[in-house]
Amino acid sequence: MLNIGILGSGRIGQVHARAIMASLDARVAAVSDFLPAAADALALKTGGVAMTSEAIIADASIDAVIIGTPTTTHYDLIHQAAAAGKAIFCEKPVDLSADRIRDCLKAVETAGVAFMVAFNRRFDPNFAGMQSRIAAGEVGDVELVTILSRDPSAPPIEYIKSSGGIFRDMMIHDLDMARFLLGEEPVSLHATGSCLVDPAIGEAGDFDTAAVTLRTASGKICQISNSRRASYGYDQRIEVHGSKGMIRADNILESSVEVATEDGFRRAPPLNFFLERYEAAYANELAHFVAALKAGSTPQPDGNDGLKAQMLADAAAESCADGLVKTLQL
Repeated sequence: MLNIGILGSGRIGQVHARAIMASLDARVAAVSDFLPAAADALALKTGGVAMTSEAIIADASIDAVIIGTPTTTHYDLIHQAAAAGKAIFCEKPVDLSADRIRDCLKAVETAGVAFMVAFNRRFDPNFAGMQSRIAAGEVGDVELVTILSRDPSAPPIEYIKSSGGIFRDMMIHDLDMARFLLGEEPVSLHATGSCLVDPAIGEAGDFDTAAVTLRTASGKICQISNSRRASYGYDQRIEVHGSKGMIRADNILESSVEVATEDGFRRAPPLNFFLERYEAAYANELAHFVAALKAGSTPQPDGNDGLKAQMLADAAAESCADGLVKTLQL
């Protein structure tokens, strides 16, 4: 039985706690949070002990830690956990600086500990199913990948100010998914962005509407579009066009019931937001992490995947700022 410590008892920490509690091979041994009351509440739900992050990392009985704290704290926590010999599961982004991520990877490599980055969408049953069928050649050679990701509403402005921007905060998931589905690394990138949802987002130095085009050395193209607003709900769709056909994953709706009247067809809206939409993905990624640790194998996606997604997000931000196509070396 793996003993896991959860660093950060907020929304994402609670999601991971539920996934661990459903496992037969792991348990929540301890939890921490900047707000003691939040840690106490999660400890009560999980049966773990509320401790400080430092105490969790120092506890020899704890095998692994989940880092679900604010991004600005990841760097220090990764170094401390690696030095203590803990396996690490870290939320994205690893850090807002690619150079600091490289430092983290060196610390992990030196310590010889397992390190997984939480790109949960790779574990969504629909997207994972797409990737396996693409890899099996069902639609032939990939030619065009289209990824649409739109939030139902924008986050608070205070969050926007510290998020690192739409490319590093929101689109980073889609940039990782592009690598996951293209089957080869992109070599060039062009990005554009606008502020169409809330002027305050622009005043905070960010965009709320953005698009990126990626191209691989063989000519495969990926188009990604993001918006902080979708009046109809959480919009998550992917289409891959290949030499032999097309494969796509549509939104998951609140209900599969469809009503037809003289006015036409009516269906339920998409699931409200990421916690509901990706519930299975969160459970699957934790199950993969636990299984990999038990088997002594390397969990995926790893730190290099986190670094490459960050490099793509950085290039997108630069391209959006100067309007130029960026050459990539991932």
